[in-house]
Amino acid sequence: MKRLALDAADIRILTALQQHGQLSKARLAEVCSLSATPCWARLTRLKAAGYIRGYHADLALSQLADFAQVVVTVSLSRHRKADFERFETFINAREEIIDCIATGGGVDYIMKVISPSLAAFQEFVEDLHAEDLGIDRYMTHFATRQVKSTLPNIAKLAAARLK
Repeated sequence: MKRLALDAADIRILTALQQHGQLSKARLAEVCSLSATPCWARLTRLKAAGYIRGYHADLALSQLADFAQVVVTVSLSRHRKADFERFETFINAREEIIDCIATGGGVDYIMKVISPSLAAFQEFVEDLHAEDLGIDRYMTHFATRQVKSTLPNIAKLAAARLK
């Protein structure tokens, strides 16, 4: 998909949506200091270009249930395309893995796992071993408390593109 040439108004719209979620036409225009019709036209263009993947609520999980949050680093024994694909297919099928990034350097993947209990996390680890995923080693890091969780500053990230 071709990237759009974003301007400051587009960035304001994306920032407002990131911070507030789905807003009414009038409220989005007000927050972005635009009139309603041009604001909505820009929003439609941004959606069509794939800049907006969806809307969601930022829920306080700790209010809903007790859970274990674990960061898991994984290194694969081989580094062929098929090995990465097999591992990533497994990861994408597991709902307890809420975040996974491929990295360069000391480990191949860093995952964030949310599990209803440590026993359930152990079952996940056993499933990880039961599959032929080519894991050389893994390390687990149990989260004890959330220190920071925020969204990136879109205006700052896009500043270089706007120059």
